[in-house]
Amino acid sequence: MSASEGDELATLVISLRRHLQRQQRMGVRFVARPGVAAMTPTATENKKAVADKVERVSTNSDRGEVRSLEELRDDIGDCRRCKLHSGRTHVVFGIGNPNAKLMFVGEGPGRDEDLKGEPFVGRAGQLLTDIITKGMGLTRDDVYIANVVKCRPPENRNPEPDEVASCEPFLKKQIELIRPKIIVALGKFAVQALLQSKVPITRLRGNWHTYMGIKLMPTFHPAYLLRNPADKKLVWEDIKKVMKEMQQ
Repeated sequence: MSASEGDELATLVISLRRHLQRQQRMGVRFVARPGVAAMTPTATENKKAVADKVERVSTNSDRGEVRSLEELRDDIGDCRRCKLHSGRTHVVFGIGNPNAKLMFVGEGPGRDEDLKGEPFVGRAGQLLTDIITKGMGLTRDDVYIANVVKCRPPENRNPEPDEVASCEPFLKKQIELIRPKIIVALGKFAVQALLQSKVPITRLRGNWHTYMGIKLMPTFHPAYLLRNPADKKLVWEDIKKVMKEMQQ
């Protein structure tokens, strides 16, 4: 299969997954499998590949059958649902308190995270740890930390739409299982992915939003603060609003 055919297949998988989810919300639980007798061998192989990918994407997490983070991690398995799997070392699932009131959601794993299999462990992760421990008086074990995508994008580029779509059911299920009181979205990409908005983060940060009925505070990513330390004061303003809301 050529690269262009692979891209077309990935796009088809995403469309089918979203169609299946819409059917599920309408109460449809089973979809008839069309016959393949008239198909050529190549077409048959392509259809089987699509069906296999749709089956993997339409996971237990989509059907609401997963009841714990451990089951969700097992459901992800050695994930090959998008092209990011080819360059990763580890799936970076998430870490922290499964009953946390506060959840941080970043964009995607970097090199250090990919090697260790844990989110936010590099320089940006140390800054996030300082925000949590020195700023908020909590520990990393008090909160839950995850990313929009679970595998490292090449050269730390932004995740692409098909990659986000493949991971979206798992992040959503993580949030459903943890049910935090507050989500802090870290960085432009995480904020726009969660809020489905193209509004610049400079206009979104510092203001409360809602995701799945949960209060969401957008703020700058720690990696951005390493490049722009003067904006740390803006993040501290956002974090103080989060702390006030948690106390209430």
